[in-house]
Amino acid sequence: MRFLVFLFLTICYIPSAAALELSAGWSVCFAPSAAPPVVRTAAQVLAEEVERRSRFLLPVEESLACRADSVQLRIQESGGALPAEGFRVETAGRGIRITGADGRGVLFGVGWLLRQANYRTGSLLLPDRLAVTSSPAYPIRGHQLGYRNRANSWDAWTYEQYERYIRELAVFGANSIENIPFEDTTQAPLMRYSREEMNLFLSQVCDRYAMDYWVWTPAEFDLAKKDLRDKEVEKHTAFYRQCRRLNGIFFPGGDPGSNHPRDVFPFLAELAPHLKRYHPRAKIWVSLQGFEKEAVSYSLDWIRKNQPDWLGGLVNGPSSPSIQEERAALPGKYGVRSYPDITHTVRCQFPVPWWDPAFALTQGRETINPRPVQSALLHNAFAPYTVGFLSYSDGVHDDVNKAVWSQAAWNPGRDVREILVEYARFFFQEDVAEEAADGILALEKNWEGPLALNGSVPATLRLWQDLERRAPQLRSSWRWQMCLVRAYYDAHLQARLRFERRQEERANEILLRAGSGISAGEAMQSALAALRLPHPDPAVAQWGARIAALYEDLFQSIQLQSSVPRYKASGYERGCSLDFLDYPMNNRWWLEDQFQALAPGMEEKEKVSRLHRLARWEDPGPGGFYDQLGHIGYSPHVRRGEGLNTDPNMERNPNPGYWWWDNGRSRQRLSFLTTMDWPLALVYEALDPQASYALRLTGYGQALVRADGRLLKPGLYGKEIGEIKEFPVPADLTADGKLVITFDKPTDEGQLNWRKQSRVAEAWLVKP
Repeated sequence: MRFLVFLFLTICYIPSAAALELSAGWSVCFAPSAAPPVVRTAAQVLAEEVERRSRFLLPVEESLACRADSVQLRIQESGGALPAEGFRVETAGRGIRITGADGRGVLFGVGWLLRQANYRTGSLLLPDRLAVTSSPAYPIRGHQLGYRNRANSWDAWTYEQYERYIRELAVFGANSIENIPFEDTTQAPLMRYSREEMNLFLSQVCDRYAMDYWVWTPAEFDLAKKDLRDKEVEKHTAFYRQCRRLNGIFFPGGDPGSNHPRDVFPFLAELAPHLKRYHPRAKIWVSLQGFEKEAVSYSLDWIRKNQPDWLGGLVNGPSSPSIQEERAALPGKYGVRSYPDITHTVRCQFPVPWWDPAFALTQGRETINPRPVQSALLHNAFAPYTVGFLSYSDGVHDDVNKAVWSQAAWNPGRDVREILVEYARFFFQEDVAEEAADGILALEKNWEGPLALNGSVPATLRLWQDLERRAPQLRSSWRWQMCLVRAYYDAHLQARLRFERRQEERANEILLRAGSGISAGEAMQSALAALRLPHPDPAVAQWGARIAALYEDLFQSIQLQSSVPRYKASGYERGCSLDFLDYPMNNRWWLEDQFQALAPGMEEKEKVSRLHRLARWEDPGPGGFYDQLGHIGYSPHVRRGEGLNTDPNMERNPNPGYWWWDNGRSRQRLSFLTTMDWPLALVYEALDPQASYALRLTGYGQALVRADGRLLKPGLYGKEIGEIKEFPVPADLTADGKLVITFDKPTDEGQLNWRKQSRVAEAWLVKP
């Protein structure tokens, strides 16, 4: 459901050299008698951000008669045309007037002005004539900043850092913050304050900025047990009583938690009067995440039948029913709020499409992940069914995504690059804003297609190195540091990937010489020596050192925890890219283990035979074909589906899965770590119509294979990781020179944990 009050935005600039200059002597002025408290906050934000960037004082004056050279803040008169949170910024004589529909509108008008300014030492420049009117398309625009051990940065923040970040989110149009007050009670080693202290502080900050304060409160216990439920109600009530501001309670149905809705809704009804006592306008929202079909039906039927006043609506997040289904089934009095996962790259709601496995193995699930184009696309695909969003975030690594989601919810028609130019102008500086915006877009492009063939990666690094030379004063900016480290990391990874693949090719050549002039033992030693050679280009080592230095800078500047041992991150999957900087980009570890498995007493002939099989692992033989099914660079026969623009959930273009075993230190063959369940099809052409073929697969579990629609019977049927399945293909199916392989989904898949579900990793079509 699109929010009824849609944005209209008009910007009237005179495209000339003329500019309005604000400098010493200007002030910020508002009438205290008519202003809600947030107007005072908005005035302080404007004055402090100008002083921070331009080094001159913009005094705040509370007066009914503002000076000519001032930025006047005011609320529209009763009956004004501005809708909620809207603003108008205009030139008024020699000054500037910001009129808000309400106090929030004034704050957002100040944010708009700050994003347009060209900051110089001692002054700032704005277009000479301003006439801008703007209001948000969606009423809920916010981000989860849960103070808990799992966060990879803000668990170590000071009060001042938290407030600054919330302020900066407001500058880009966010009006809501969501905390996690109870879940994950572990005291993180870097926390400066108790959970209880920060829970209340965030409420106070939101009150100061007139931002809605939400909390995410799962029940990870059996709600049917009255004694446990009573304790939870008591805990909630005490929290409600202490909060200065509280606007929304988000109760996730099944992520985490395993309670049936027959217990969930009575529990929420029990909480409701306590919430209303202390925060009369607050609502409770619930998600159907992880619910089976029966539980989903029960929930929707319960809501339609009871229609409680305490319910705000449904939250649609990862593993929820489709947002379209929820909106259609929900009574119109309730909203649907999106809970998009903007923080993760893999094993998540919105994975990077067809990510090169090299990134998944090293940069991991919570890496620095600017995805501006995809963020805007995803927002605009699902927003019309909602009243807005509050994102799932676990750190600052997704900061660009936050800005784009906030601005897209303000105006879905905004150009993504324009948002990024404003981002770079506000957080960096005017004279690098255009190039830095392009540099952020280039970082997203680095993740498209096969990394080994991606020519944008070295170009992106050169762009950021040039910016680094041009703007040394930005070296302490954590947002600048994040862009730089990604540019260096991508280039370092690409160089290693190309070199270490050549190493493996050389090692395989050596192994094939076993039994022809050298022994199996000599072949293994020589192959390992080839695999362990360092990269010959000294620039690659320099990039690695630069990456480590930038991650140290990021820990000092914003407490980004890129390493478990060095920076006390809560887990290797939580943004610890530094710990995987040298993860092998070839199968060295797997080969080492395979060599170790050759028993000392094994006959030389058998050793040689096994080494040859290892060396020819990917070789399909004459007239054959090989695919790593989930690898964008090694899957030429995998049929691709639709793009994100028509299939944002990737339901009609299945995405690979990337496995994270042994805390990311798996020694399995790399091809085993990227799988599919299941590809749309494997399409083979130019086959020999006179030949016989067999399909070989690796993966895990079952595989129900069809060739041109006919179910194949296996000859071999290994089910464990790395074991071979083989399916003879009837000769009549390849007589036309073509073959299409499809997969039926095993009937028991829905009953298994996703880690135990069947999948495929590799496919060979061979002439046996």
